[in-house]
Amino acid sequence: MPPVAGIEAVAVQLRTDVAIGGQVQVRVTDTGSEPFTVTSVAIDSPGFAPLPDRAVTAAFTPGRTVDLPTPFGGAVCDTAAEPAAARLTVVRPDGRTEVLRVPLAAADLTRIHTDACAARAVLAVAGVTVTGLALEGEAVTGTLETTRGGGDGRAVTLTRLEGNVLYDVEADLPVTLAEGESSAEVGLTFTTARCDPHALAETKQPYLFVLGVQVDGEDEVTVDLPLDQAQRDTLFTLTESAC
Repeated sequence: MPPVAGIEAVAVQLRTDVAIGGQVQVRVTDTGSEPFTVTSVAIDSPGFAPLPDRAVTAAFTPGRTVDLPTPFGGAVCDTAAEPAAARLTVVRPDGRTEVLRVPLAAADLTRIHTDACAARAVLAVAGVTVTGLALEGEAVTGTLETTRGGGDGRAVTLTRLEGNVLYDVEADLPVTLAEGESSAEVGLTFTTARCDPHALAETKQPYLFVLGVQVDGEDEVTVDLPLDQAQRDTLFTLTESAC
C-alpha cells in the first residue's frame, strides 16, 4: 500500500478503549507542510468486518497529532489483520475533499485480532456459561459451566479465574472437561474486594473477569467470563449492600 504524502496513522489501544470495547484510537499525524481537516475515519483491515465511517471533526496543522476514537468490526479469523489502512475523509485548505487510504501501523490491531481469534477457537471446542448467580449474605454465588460445542472431543481445562479491583472471585480450578464428556461445572463465589470511593469511581471494567482456558495441553488462552446484564446487576447489588 503506497504511503500518503503528509499523513501518517497508527492504531493504538488505550486503557479507555479496552474499557469501552470494540474500538482503538487512530492516531493521525500531519507530517506535511499544510493544514487539513479530517471529517470521517474508519479502519480498513482484512482481519475485521468493515464498519461505516465515523464522523469526526479534527483540524491538523503541520506536526500536530490527534487521536481519533474508531470502532472496529468483528474479527475475521481466516485472514490476517495487516496490511491495514485508516480510511480518512480529508478536507484541504482550498475546500477540496479526498477520501484517502492511509497505511496504518497496526501492531495493536494484530494483537486484538490474535486474541479474539484464539478465544473464538477454544470456545468453539467448549463454551462457557455462568448460571444461578444469587446474593447470599456478603457474597454472590453461582456456577461456572463448560459445555462441549461440537464434534471436537478434546479435553478442555478451565485453568484459572482472576478477580478485579472491585471483586474477588473464587472457583475450585483447574477443572477439566475430559475427552468425550459433554459438560463440567464448578461453583463460583464473588466477594467485595474494595469499597473506597476512588476504586468505585475510577474502575473502568468492574465486570471483567479473566478466565484461562486450555485445550488438550495447548497454550492457555484467556477469555472474558460471560456475564449478562442481570448477572452484572446482581454483582452491583453486592457492592451496594457491602459498601
